[in-house]
Amino acid sequence: MRVALDLQLGVGTATGIGEYASGAAAALRARGIEVVPLHAPRLDPWRFDRRVIWDQALLPLAALRAGADLVHFASGTMPLLRLRAPSVVTVHDVAWLRVQGHVRPYARWYFGAFALARYRTATRIVVDSAFSRDELLALGGFDPGRVDVVAPGVASDIAAVERRPAAEPYVLAVGTIERRKNLEVAIRALAGSRTPLVAVGPPTPYRERCAELARACGTTLVFRGYVGRAELLALYAGAALAIVPSRYEGFGYGAAQALCAGVPLLAAETSSLPEVVGDDAPLLPPDDAGAWRDAIARILAGPAAAERHAAEVRDAARARLGWAASGADLERAYRKALGTGGPQ
Repeated sequence: MRVALDLQLGVGTATGIGEYASGAAAALRARGIEVVPLHAPRLDPWRFDRRVIWDQALLPLAALRAGADLVHFASGTMPLLRLRAPSVVTVHDVAWLRVQGHVRPYARWYFGAFALARYRTATRIVVDSAFSRDELLALGGFDPGRVDVVAPGVASDIAAVERRPAAEPYVLAVGTIERRKNLEVAIRALAGSRTPLVAVGPPTPYRERCAELARACGTTLVFRGYVGRAELLALYAGAALAIVPSRYEGFGYGAAQALCAGVPLLAAETSSLPEVVGDDAPLLPPDDAGAWRDAIARILAGPAAAERHAAEVRDAARARLGWAASGADLERAYRKALGTGGPQ
């Protein structure tokens, strides 16, 4: 099988989708699938106009030249131009239609309504979670039999992190600094505390809102921005705990990575997070700062117990959330798209 895979979001400031695409490529190759990478290394897709140029001009041309059996649009967007080869699109979430009402209208339209119309042209659709499947199907017009749930995998280097909690504890939040990630509840929960909140990820204008709130609350908030791989691994190794207080996640890489790295975790009881976390970590109301304050305080006061629990659930999390299982599920979705793996 020869698969052309969109890897453009692994270029430049690679966030969760870039992590997904790169991990998928490695997992598929490990299964003997020939992967043709579709990317333009000199084009950083983080800026909106460059992303559109890639999606709508460069990507379909690269896909046509690839001569692949199947094209996988792994970044949640598809070109208007329809290709001859069967196609699979990964729909990570429908946040642009649910919780991104504050962003610029053209971006909301492109990643929302426009993208949704393109999904209807795909041979098959892959979603990151049952939650994202239900969200997509609730929008109407999609055959449930054409949608496959394939959880993204956690990279082996994160799963192999050797825990060395820092002498001075810190709380770690990994993900783009945007409104739906809900850093505000953690800032309020740590008001007046000496324990810093370390936020890792590319900023959006929401960062200024968080900085203002931290000043008002007396919370030590450290923005690390986008960090390299070695630094990210070191931050997971040293964190006292990781938090994922998001109001909306199609999957929740921050939670999955923390579990696989053996980091004590607190997550919000919203969207896909209960599905990803299961019983492996406490789930909290996303807007109850008091509950977050108490839960953080318990972990900081009893780090040995928190470390033991994180270690106990780690092996099962790595098996459940690793790329081996995800790669097998992706291959099954591809074979369905090609008509060789069961009913369409």
